Amino acid sequence: MSYIKPRFRHPDLTPNSIGYTRKDYEGSISTLCAGCGHDSISAAIVQSCYELEIEPHRIAKLSGIGCSSKTLDYFLKQSHGFNSLHGRMPSVVTGANLANRDLIYLGISGDGDTASIGMGQFVHVTRRNLNMLYLVGNNGCYGLTKGQDSATADVGSKTKKGIENTFEPIDLVSMALNLGATFIARSFSGDKAQLVPLIKAGLKHHGLALIDVISPCVSYNNVPSSTKSYSYVREHMEVPEAVDFVPEKKEITAEYAQGESITIKMHSGGSLRLNKLIDNHDPRDKKFAINAIADAKSRGEILTGLIYINTAPPDLHDMLNTIETPLRDLNEEKLCPGSKVLEKINKKLR
Repeated sequence: MSYIKPRFRHPDLTPNSIGYTRKDYEGSISTLCAGCGHDSISAAIVQSCYELEIEPHRIAKLSGIGCSSKTLDYFLKQSHGFNSLHGRMPSVVTGANLANRDLIYLGISGDGDTASIGMGQFVHVTRRNLNMLYLVGNNGCYGLTKGQDSATADVGSKTKKGIENTFEPIDLVSMALNLGATFIARSFSGDKAQLVPLIKAGLKHHGLALIDVISPCVSYNNVPSSTKSYSYVREHMEVPEAVDFVPEKKEITAEYAQGESITIKMHSGGSLRLNKLIDNHDPRDKKFAINAIADAKSRGEILTGLIYINTAPPDLHDMLNTIETPLRDLNEEKLCPGSKVLEKINKKLR
């Protein structure tokens, strides 16, 4: 099987105002399971950057390890890219951002990469309000290693060995609210009409923008009831088994209006209950956002949409009072001002 994308371009592809077509924002052919929600997220990123008319080379995309982190290769082939260590994407983005604040930073992660091994990094990059879009493909399991429960898996879910999870799930949205994130949203990978505007807004936000995207795993989404990322009411429970061949399945999509709830049938036969924020929701009111999440959870629903935004707080560069010129553009005179300047700085610290 070939995974090389054809170079042929349709002559009638519509370019945006800066001369790029949608194809210019695409990447290699995906090797994820057919129907994977992560591919829908990649398509939404492509569409968002095309509509925002961003020059691809102005974007730096970074990731950790996992199915979602693999997707860097599937979009923005002309952008800067770095696939880092498991759970360490935030620190790599922080270093890159401090060195060159002129780039647009897009961090891709998963529920395992962020809520487990990378939790400490997620906490600190959030409280520091680093200027980036932090996008989590949340499927509640480790899809890359045969479906073990991740830290967002719900109480009562089982591993493929049949061991029941007795731990409470980590809700990244609620945690981000308490940590001081200035842009918080949740969406569903199959709801392109909602996800694309959220990504566009997140890319334009000054500060850390978190989007937690419920992204069904077509191979290992057959877990018991879930109050966050998968189904809340299951018609039956099926323990995942190790497989070497994944049959092709159709991508799950959904369209529904604001204020409405919808039940989505999953590949395993279970269901996922989503609720889209109502028009009168004020995303600037943190207390209202916290209560809205709690109310949705009590009804067995997953709240989607822009949950909270605050444009007032400074980002990390503002807090550190860094120089506006990227470090890569500073000459030796600026970087090494001499012993007299160093002596002056040391006197201030005494």
